[in-house]
Amino acid sequence: MKTVVIGGGPSGMMASISASIKGDSVTLLEKESSLGKKLLITGKGRCNITSSLPMSEFINNIQGNGRFLFSAFNEFTNQDIINLLKKHGLEVKNERGNRIFPVTDKAQSVLNCFIKELKEKNVNVRTNCEVTEIKIQNGEVVGVFLRKWRTCELF
Repeated sequence: MKTVVIGGGPSGMMASISASIKGDSVTLLEKESSLGKKLLITGKGRCNITSSLPMSEFINNIQGNGRFLFSAFNEFTNQDIINLLKKHGLEVKNERGNRIFPVTDKAQSVLNCFIKELKEKNVNVRTNCEVTEIKIQNGEVVGVFLRKWRTCELF
């Protein structure tokens, strides 16, 4: 199956990785010149990655209806993200409030791990690609149109 993921933030990167693990041919489109720009400013540039709480407590601490996310968190837990980072050589630390940060205290370290995983999974990443339209026929996506096709760059 061919999969196109629109948006190169943490969710888009993880969706691309997950689809590639399932065997899809994946293209990730990001309108900015690089991936994870908002990730780089989280936690004042340190990147509060996740929580160290057990999954049952983790879900109870989500604002709104955390139970809505129960199946997603069972599929990919807070420990799974920690293991992904460790796989790429990034150690984490537990700080007050059960917050997990990279030992480097740099969000860039987390982004580097995501990028390594995307490359390892052969995700085709394109930057400077702003999606303007998604074409659907008979309930299926048949096309993705970009504003600046000629300026799309292989990441």
